[in-house]
Amino acid sequence: MDFRKIMRIDKYLWCVRYYKTRNMVTEACKKNHVTVNGQVAKPSKEVFPTDRITFRKDQITQIITVLDIPENRVGAKLVDIYRKNETPAEAYEHLELLKLSKEHYRKTGTGRPTKKDRRDIDDYGSDFIDEEETE
Repeated sequence: MDFRKIMRIDKYLWCVRYYKTRNMVTEACKKNHVTVNGQVAKPSKEVFPTDRITFRKDQITQIITVLDIPENRVGAKLVDIYRKNETPAEAYEHLELLKLSKEHYRKTGTGRPTKKDRRDIDDYGSDFIDEEETE
């Protein structure tokens, strides 16, 4: 048996750059967000080429098929060699709609003043105090 063609699910998802750290993948597995071939996967679950992985990340249910097992973490340009992304386009469109709806309900800059706004307000008020002292 060729042992290079087997890899743990947490290491695989880290190698193909879906998660920044293996610990993040482990947490997702513990929360039952990762399935392999329709079965909930523990972080130690081994994946093979042709396995279908489904996981929820950033409010999108990602669906990928394992094409090959990488030796180590790969560069972003080489990820497509090792996986086939089968996530429907509607999922990404739904994410864009969510972003737009968040912007609609709360415009950027509304709400509590930022540090810069507070400094500007303080400077504006201090201009009037300086004029009164000179008179």
